[in-house]
Amino acid sequence: MLLAIDAGNTNTTFAVFDGDEIVGEWRSGTNAARTADEYAVWLSALMGLSDLKFGDIDSAIIASVVPQSLFNLRTLCRRYCNCEPLVVGEEDVDIGIKVMIKRHRDVGADRLVNAVGAHILYGGPAIILDFGTATTFDVIDDNGNYHGGVIAPGINLSLQALHMAAAKLPRIAVERPSKVIGDDTESAMLSGVYYGYVGLIEGLVARIKQDYGAPMKVLATGGLAVMFSDGTDAFDNIDRDLTMKGLLEISRRNPRTLA
Repeated sequence: MLLAIDAGNTNTTFAVFDGDEIVGEWRSGTNAARTADEYAVWLSALMGLSDLKFGDIDSAIIASVVPQSLFNLRTLCRRYCNCEPLVVGEEDVDIGIKVMIKRHRDVGADRLVNAVGAHILYGGPAIILDFGTATTFDVIDDNGNYHGGVIAPGINLSLQALHMAAAKLPRIAVERPSKVIGDDTESAMLSGVYYGYVGLIEGLVARIKQDYGAPMKVLATGGLAVMFSDGTDAFDNIDRDLTMKGLLEISRRNPRTLA
């Protein structure tokens, strides 16, 4: 079985694949100070609830945008899964697509993994919209090659900034409001954030398509993708496990077994 790890700025996701099937998936807040042993205690308990154990793992792959977390995640795989993990972005790992921008290392590992997953599952050309700490729009061509994209503030980051910068504005949770015009402070904030992001999504998708100059699919992933699909018809497909499926594909292109 494969252990796939996606370490983002806000959350770190762990998934166990048995063939093509995700048989267990768990999420933890990203904490660069968390040790391999702490990860192991937490993860082994959750794996046990799905009748899984570290001994079932024979390969592992990591995509991380938090360099400080990489050492402990790599140690987790070596010490408890007895395997040397692939690390997306390292020179010996072939992701199977070309990165068509000048500074390859500027692209987050998660964005490249999404590109691989999108191409293998849905083809291209495509725009991949990922709702994470940042909201990213990434472009792949019909061969899956990565052509860059757009980075916008994530919606939760925007809500936090709004709350912190204005003393009288409360902290609110994201949801689709029942109407656009708010009749109190909270509903006005919610409408501004939700429909503001709908406008951002639709506007950027239209401009990217115009810039690219050809029909494109629009794929959405991330925890908030489903909620925003209710407010716009911009998405052709929603796949919340796109990153994990991309990691699975990259692991198959770079076979590695027990250490």
